[in-house]
Amino acid sequence: MSSINTIFFDVGGVLLTNGWDHNARKLAAEKFDLPLSEFEAAHELYADPLDMGLISVNTYLEKVLFDRERNFSKFDFYEFMKSQSIPDHATISIASRLAQQNKHLLATLNNESTDLNLYRIEKFQLGPIFKMFLSSCYLGVKKPDPAIFIRALLISNRRPEETIFIDDRLQNLDTPRQLGMSVIHFQGAAKLEEDLAALGLFL
Repeated sequence: MSSINTIFFDVGGVLLTNGWDHNARKLAAEKFDLPLSEFEAAHELYADPLDMGLISVNTYLEKVLFDRERNFSKFDFYEFMKSQSIPDHATISIASRLAQQNKHLLATLNNESTDLNLYRIEKFQLGPIFKMFLSSCYLGVKKPDPAIFIRALLISNRRPEETIFIDDRLQNLDTPRQLGMSVIHFQGAAKLEEDLAALGLFL
């Protein structure tokens, strides 16, 4: 019988598409006629403060784009940012079924800015599925920094061996594995269900 009682899910790349990654910014540059290299350079200056909850999306946009006149509004740009979020219904269904079993604590553990995080939780109805949202914007630290995993364990009051972490990026799995957490490399909903069943987490 599995000793795992807590499952941490990444969000971007697992439950949903990434919130604001390079591909989304490339599409934004094309749509709003922005020089991509200049946009990316400005983004890099404020990406960590944004994801760690130190600045709002509004401040990010002011610093990165609206330091000069634009032929589009902050509202229009933020609406585009939100439109890049698309759900993986099959994976959300897996999480929902796990929640319905009421046998495990389900939480998210993700890198995300405050505004987009709140939008994505509400828009895709993640609230009823997950008991905790342990996001970089709330914890003040980003994956793969060990501190975010340690804080997640402390907040959830779980020992590493009682937990499993699911992420699509291999570089985010090394640290939790070293801490003693079980990990699953997400490679699609069907494979995730197989991996969870192999661990005795799906009946």
